[in-house]
Amino acid sequence: MPLEAAAKMRASFILLGPLLTRFGRVIISNPGGDRIGRRPVNLHVDAMRALGAEIEYRNGYYFAKAPGRLRGGRVTFPQITVMGTENAMLAATLAVGHTVIEPAAQEPEIDDLIAFLQDMGAQVERTAPSRIEVEGRRRLRGAQHAVVSDRIEAGTFVIAAAVTHGHITVADAPCDHLSALLGIMSDVGVSVSCSRSTIEVDAIGADLSPLKGRDIETQPYPGLATDLQPPACVLLTQTEGTSHVTETVFEDRLEWLGELRRMGAQIEIVDQHHATIRGPTRLHGANVEIGDLRAGASLILAALAAEGVTTIRGAHHVHRGYEKIDRKFLELGARIERTAEGT
Repeated sequence: MPLEAAAKMRASFILLGPLLTRFGRVIISNPGGDRIGRRPVNLHVDAMRALGAEIEYRNGYYFAKAPGRLRGGRVTFPQITVMGTENAMLAATLAVGHTVIEPAAQEPEIDDLIAFLQDMGAQVERTAPSRIEVEGRRRLRGAQHAVVSDRIEAGTFVIAAAVTHGHITVADAPCDHLSALLGIMSDVGVSVSCSRSTIEVDAIGADLSPLKGRDIETQPYPGLATDLQPPACVLLTQTEGTSHVTETVFEDRLEWLGELRRMGAQIEIVDQHHATIRGPTRLHGANVEIGDLRAGASLILAALAAEGVTTIRGAHHVHRGYEKIDRKFLELGARIERTAEGT
């Protein structure tokens, strides 16, 4: 895995498990990605070692090998990790013997990966809410699979309607994947209705009935996803009263709120994990800079809700996580244009 490729995206490290179990050896570099705090890969490395891998770290690269084949075993994570769960599960599919992964992440994307692997002939199953068991197979077969909808993108558009006092219907967005966020929307006073795979938000009258502030805290699924905390903070700037934000996953994820303050938001960053937001605030246009993917999408939401023109730099962060986001907002009536590379 070339360093220049891996440096662009932390998800590159997801190749450790499948390449190691299939080929018996892999050289993979330390991954890059968003600047939202320490995101160590030691959980992934320890999971591979629990399956019999031998791994050394030299000069920015992990040199991993599995003498013979990986062996089934017990993978015990000290904390819940989504990509760590995926990496361990992928590695175990072709390992010799039985693997138990605990505590396993419960996100819908994990269960979607389980369904895909099952279609390919893997023996993998969630046997308890936080436990996944895998019986290794010699080989897998090809399969066709429709990937689960992106609940983070869906949640971003749901919040966009709320902060712009708009009306939107989001298709292919299962409500049960966004229950924590939709609970927050209901608590603050935004009208949300759900069908099996559609979410409708009607906030056209929200400027007449003030929204109410609410404390939020990120948690592993089914709690509020850390990736939805930034857009939720934009929503809280438009609510009445004082709201407290607790970020439990990434220690630098609240830093982007400094950019939101440039737009007039009344925010106090208490420490790395806590912030206080007072509202409602009339946001105004400003020159701001994107530091990571979710912050970038959230600054777009703030710009749509603000008076005047906002210039956002670092747009490349957003484009790698939201397909054609500017075009989608244009189709919804927004005025957005690219003025320069990355802006």
